Amino acid sequence: MMDLDAFTGGIFDTNCFFIKDAGILVDAPQDAAGWLAANNYKVRTLLLTHGHIDHVWDAARIKREHGCRVGYHADGLPMLTEPNFFKRFGFNWEIEPVAADFLIEETEGLEAGGVTFKVLHVPGHCPGSLCFLEKTERILFGGDVLFSGSIGRTDLPGGDHQLLLRGIREKLWALDDETTVLPGHGPATKIGIERRTNPFLT
Repeated sequence: MMDLDAFTGGIFDTNCFFIKDAGILVDAPQDAAGWLAANNYKVRTLLLTHGHIDHVWDAARIKREHGCRVGYHADGLPMLTEPNFFKRFGFNWEIEPVAADFLIEETEGLEAGGVTFKVLHVPGHCPGSLCFLEKTERILFGGDVLFSGSIGRTDLPGGDHQLLLRGIREKLWALDDETTVLPGHGPATKIGIERRTNPFLT
């Protein structure tokens, strides 16, 4: 049974998830570093679902404080390594750059801390957007691809609404109905529930 804890931080109420025995953190919203410290959690691997600032706000700090390895998709490099990336598009956001220790592609077997994930590349919300599936317990760390009753927004730089819908239908709908989706915002849901009732996709 996966020993999992969750934290929601920042002005966008962004979720992150910590797999305790493996030392794996998925995403790094604002105030996540303080939450980790308060719970005496030690991060060995930080997986970033995508490069939007609300998901990576504390990533550089966590890497510095924990000495952890950081992984994300190559298409996220500009967002994660160029401090003024979002300012070029008119947003008053500046990130502390965080280098990747390893780049992640779509694969059947990404191993970290004794946990093996199937990685799904589902762009459309933004370039390089990833979902991490732990197949044994059927848990999908979904980032901002699919939410309970909604989908990720596609009006930010690099967004593509039709690409996102196609990726969900081709990759997420192929998963078992009982797969639990732990999204980047809002409550958990199930693939089967969203397949049947999500108004953006029915």
